[in-house]
Amino acid sequence: MSTLSDLATRHASLDAADLEWLHLLVGDWQVISDLAFADLVLWLPTDDGDFIAIAQCRPSTGATVHYDDVVGSHAPDGQRPQLQRSLTEVRAQRSREPRWFGSYAVREEAVPVVREGRAIAVIARQTNLGGARTPSRLELNYVESADELMGMIGRGEFPATNAPTGPRRGAPRVGDGLIRLNSEGEVLYASPNALSCFHRLGALGDLVGRSLIEVTAELVEHKAPVDESMPLVVMGRAPWRTDIEARGVALSLRAVPLTERGQRTGAVLLCRDVSELRRRERELITKDATIREIHHRVKNNLQTVAALLRLQSRRMSNPEAREALDEAMRRVATIALVHETLSQTLDESVPFDDLVGRSLRLAADVASAGSRVRTVVSGSFGMVPAEDATALALVLTELVTNAVEHGLSAVGGGTVEVTAEREGQALRVVVADDGGGLPELAGAGSGLGTQIVSTLVANELRGSIEWGPREGSRGTQVVLEAVLRNPSRESAGSM
Repeated sequence: MSTLSDLATRHASLDAADLEWLHLLVGDWQVISDLAFADLVLWLPTDDGDFIAIAQCRPSTGATVHYDDVVGSHAPDGQRPQLQRSLTEVRAQRSREPRWFGSYAVREEAVPVVREGRAIAVIARQTNLGGARTPSRLELNYVESADELMGMIGRGEFPATNAPTGPRRGAPRVGDGLIRLNSEGEVLYASPNALSCFHRLGALGDLVGRSLIEVTAELVEHKAPVDESMPLVVMGRAPWRTDIEARGVALSLRAVPLTERGQRTGAVLLCRDVSELRRRERELITKDATIREIHHRVKNNLQTVAALLRLQSRRMSNPEAREALDEAMRRVATIALVHETLSQTLDESVPFDDLVGRSLRLAADVASAGSRVRTVVSGSFGMVPAEDATALALVLTELVTNAVEHGLSAVGGGTVEVTAEREGQALRVVVADDGGGLPELAGAGSGLGTQIVSTLVANELRGSIEWGPREGSRGTQVVLEAVLRNPSRESAGSM
């Protein structure tokens, strides 16, 4: 199915600001559809004088009219005159008689979408009358609120361009609870669900006729932190979202101010009990903080172990024993560096490009023993899952160390180049030096470092590794191919 932008570009000549206005409208019109118990279809006039549907919305509070999607279709012959009158006259057009869709009747209304005094599209509001019954007080207030919002669309006052709803989850919907306010912030109507929400918060009695900001001020605990935007939302003066918490209950509120020619006439306030959702969010935050603290403490402990190995190495008189302790210290420090990186992020993935630069410079400096050695990293590793980061860091550290100790030491220094190529979860790394080369290119060697590398690549990184002469130049190159874990699949499999 084509998107709104695709259809608008293909069939009409809208400027960027008009197209963004339509995107804002479609992003926030579910509220109107639910309040009106009606389908909404956005019709865009085409360059050839026709109308094409570029978006539609079905109500979650009532029966739909269009069981099949109409996006991308042209307006029916019987509906086109009404759409054209609404667009030309820049005012709402309501059909006198319902139109029949098979076995049920549909009441139709066309409302122009106005921006800066110009009608740029038309919304068709279509209500299924098949299940019509005597409307209740709740339904009447729903429809009256929808009428006011549709009127704002026809005057270019909805949607609000600067209406941040906040990043927190739990956005209230129409069915969760609705409160209508007058221009002074007094309650004109509160749905049963909205009344229950405020009763759980601690409010007593009915809300109708009372100032909602005064009711809320009595409920909020004085020592508890309060969102600075809360008074504006509760009074319906700003199209924002806020949370109210008291006595272990959390309510999410969203205000939709109602205006008429720039004058605020009232507001629609949606509310939802999000106590359980906020409790789970706090648990996740606590869990994330605990995991980060664990990584931090593991890093500290590993650094302590590395420091002890360094002290022990200084007391050794045997050169081979001292070299072995230095290598163990370097490996422990590499693992500590991975945990330090994990302790600074909430993700279980490591930005490996930042980590690898520090790790390889440390390895080269330790192994160079005074020689001039330069490390160059090109390409990108991307985000590497924590399960693979330690093994990959150890492998690269060992390869760079071996290149410096066995390749560059023979020529008094040089350059080690690390090139990374990442495609999805497949990673290819080439470590090359311009040293004297390996004495035996047929085999990878039998040292402890080589054994560690081979084991980690085969068992942890699910890949392969090959040693050989550097292509087109002196020195050695090592080609590592690995398949990294997919973080989303790993987490899904552990649930």
